[in-house]
Amino acid sequence: MIKIKKGIPLIDQHDKNFMYGNKFGGNFVPETLKKPIDDLTKLFTKLRKDKSFIKERDYYFKNYIGTPTPFIKLVNLTEHLSGAQIYAKVVSEANGGAHKIYNATVHCLIARKAGKKYIVGDTGAGYAGKMLSMAAKKFGLKCKIFMGAKDIKRQKPNVDAMRKNGAEIVPVYSGSQTLVEAVSECMRYWVANCDTTHMAVGSTVGPNIFVKICAWSTAQISKELIIQIKNVFGRIPQKVKLINCVGGGSSAYGFWSEFIDYDKKQIELIGVEAGGPKNSKLHAAPLTNNAKLGILHGAAAYVCQNNEGQINDTESISAGLDYPGVSPIHCFLKDTKRARYTSATDEAALSAYKLVTRLEGINPSLEPCHAFAEAIKIAPILSKNTIIIVNSCGDAKKDRDILKIRLGKIN
Repeated sequence: MIKIKKGIPLIDQHDKNFMYGNKFGGNFVPETLKKPIDDLTKLFTKLRKDKSFIKERDYYFKNYIGTPTPFIKLVNLTEHLSGAQIYAKVVSEANGGAHKIYNATVHCLIARKAGKKYIVGDTGAGYAGKMLSMAAKKFGLKCKIFMGAKDIKRQKPNVDAMRKNGAEIVPVYSGSQTLVEAVSECMRYWVANCDTTHMAVGSTVGPNIFVKICAWSTAQISKELIIQIKNVFGRIPQKVKLINCVGGGSSAYGFWSEFIDYDKKQIELIGVEAGGPKNSKLHAAPLTNNAKLGILHGAAAYVCQNNEGQINDTESISAGLDYPGVSPIHCFLKDTKRARYTSATDEAALSAYKLVTRLEGINPSLEPCHAFAEAIKIAPILSKNTIIIVNSCGDAKKDRDILKIRLGKIN
């Protein structure tokens, strides 16, 4: 049975082939990508130990991103559900409105260290693209974003923001016209342009180095949270449930990172995938539905696929969760039983949005609304000494058109 080693960052618990538990991750890439990936791996390994780079990162995290983000009790929601005490880490208060800004900022700092003048990335919900375009503008880099044509239509506010920041948006019309194709096209572009261009993968997916950079960047969330919890409670409470939505898995890893070594009886990690429409067989929940192991975007992970190994179509009201795979890190956390994974339907996410926005002064996007749906489901059956913390990792500004269609109003 594979086990997690305590005292070692989870992102470093791989073998010489960059595989976690001898099963997940790796670098399954064409020969043309091996050298740029090796070069980036060496550079990042060096920068992680460079005190001046860490100082620079921390400066921009504080003065550009606006860390730490708030940690608040949802008093009205707690009273309404009459069970566990519910809190939120409001990461959507970060500059740009979502957790993706951490990864984007670090990638731009790395690109400058590498002497690259161009940066390219992928996006689904538009957050990764919006944040990368913001950071690229901040650090003087030219930016190109690959985005599925379907997502361009349903995430217009973030598309407009990317263009305003000077980014070139490349529509992807192949396949389902969503995130999975955007990542593929982005990688193809990088193969041909890696001498002048740095690539920023928008989540903890892809070849190992991109998993590491994203995870290392978003870990800032839990570094803040563990201090905030101790400030509020004086200690780490005995019963805590950390609930996070999971698509690729970047916000969830960042939310959980500092807590992985705790006993799961004390701190339970709960990931909520996109269950899709209630009356549809389509979903984006490979972990919940026991998907088979496959190779997607250069890494081995659980992937929604048919019996012939072809990638299945996925469906979710949330563009940011509409992805057939998941991070190798989350596959590792599932197989070691350190984290528990479930899913929420589109309808449950919308219902959670209505309740949370009615009772509280936050406006979560449809991605974290999946996590709120799980919190709303389990809170009433838990004791009052149980602490539920939800990562509200994005704001709903990007979802205004979808919300207006589905709910008839927006906040």
